[in-house]
Amino acid sequence: MEQHVTGRSGAVWALVITSVAGFMAALDNLVVTTALPSIRESLGGELGELEWTVNAYTLTFAVLLMLGASLGDRFGRRRLFVIGLTVFTGASAAAALSPGINELIAFRAVQGVGAAVMMPLTLTLLTAAVPPARRGAALGIFSAVTGLAVASGPLVGGSLTEHLSWQWIFWLNVPIGLVLLPLARLRLAESYAPDSRLDIPGTLLVSAGLFGIVYGLVNANSEGWSDPVVLTSLIAGTALIGAFIRHGFRAENPMLPMRLFRSRAFFGINMAGLLMFLGMFGSIFLLSQYFQGVMGYSPAEAGLRMLPWTGMPMLVAPVAGLLADRFGGRPVVATGLALQAAGLGLFAMSLAPEASYASQLPGLIVGGIGMALYFAPAAGLVMSSVRPAEQGIASGASNALREVGGALGVAVLATVFSSQGGYDSARTFTDGTVLALWLGAAVVALAALVTLMIPGRRGTPTPGTGQAGERVPVAA
Repeated sequence: MEQHVTGRSGAVWALVITSVAGFMAALDNLVVTTALPSIRESLGGELGELEWTVNAYTLTFAVLLMLGASLGDRFGRRRLFVIGLTVFTGASAAAALSPGINELIAFRAVQGVGAAVMMPLTLTLLTAAVPPARRGAALGIFSAVTGLAVASGPLVGGSLTEHLSWQWIFWLNVPIGLVLLPLARLRLAESYAPDSRLDIPGTLLVSAGLFGIVYGLVNANSEGWSDPVVLTSLIAGTALIGAFIRHGFRAENPMLPMRLFRSRAFFGINMAGLLMFLGMFGSIFLLSQYFQGVMGYSPAEAGLRMLPWTGMPMLVAPVAGLLADRFGGRPVVATGLALQAAGLGLFAMSLAPEASYASQLPGLIVGGIGMALYFAPAAGLVMSSVRPAEQGIASGASNALREVGGALGVAVLATVFSSQGGYDSARTFTDGTVLALWLGAAVVALAALVTLMIPGRRGTPTPGTGQAGERVPVAA
């Protein structure tokens, strides 16, 4: 049986603890991007190694998220949240102490393991603690904080790298984690999901499949698309993902029940999230290096100049929440994705070795508004598209698909970049980045179209009801 936290104090503590933990895990997706030139100078590494410093985290995070949700449902969500937070905090300290690029990649992977256990349980713990009447507002705040973390990663990473050292992008997590650990033990109520079972075959299939695809994409840059290892990785990875999808239809208790995707709302918001992160992550990976390597800015200056894009959620998210309440989540998310695509396109048109920062501002501002409009209602759309008993697995699946999109985005856009450019000169770097940005814009535009699959308010169940008429949080 679930233990529900009652009282305003319990709900507030749950919101604070889960939001800070979610911020910390989401921040580490992109906090490393503006530190990449400094890491490259300090530890060495070519494009492939730089990709893995990002993807080692996003990949393990993605493939283990649903397992983390299942472990929490079975053994206790608070207990597993604390374990995940402990692993994440320890791995952050180890990453800061890494003596070489390979060690850094390894500890980034361990960080991802901790985040994968911790992150999907934040929403389920928050949902259990907050009364139904206030869940919409709580989910909106949580989603905005998490979106801000993803967006502000380059600025935080750049500032710490320049004024302290790149190691501090990891040291930052340690005191926060040490504060959160006792608070989580004392202020969060334990909860379980009835009849929860682990899906080991499903975990192995999706983990190996995604690793094969991303490994093949990353190594295609240096080895070529016809390399036997690259081809084998891509083919085997795709086959394993196919087997995972088949398993999700046929298994009795799969980690990701494929029947969830029969819901247009669940399918639409999750596919849109995957595509949005694919286009955004890959673009930020390259743009943060463009600002430093081509335009000559320091890490902090680069992060600051990305602020009109990455910092816009702080200004627009409250407005986005009001718009979602008034018009529903679907039109707000679709508009946000369309603006994000337009922003990437405007930035691609302004990119040149001698370009001025003023010419790039329109793309940054439009993209930032779009990012804010997407993040604010997205979590509510996911949680309101499934039954209450399925919210844990829905949270894990949604976060996993977005992280998969991020890992694929870095790999795919870096592959496109290397096909037309490189690190040889400002011109070659710009040429490769422009082509990659256009692809990123196209992918995010496709995400906006996919969002239109989500039923509008007239085509959805009564607010507060799920697929079978059960009560769920209202968070359009």
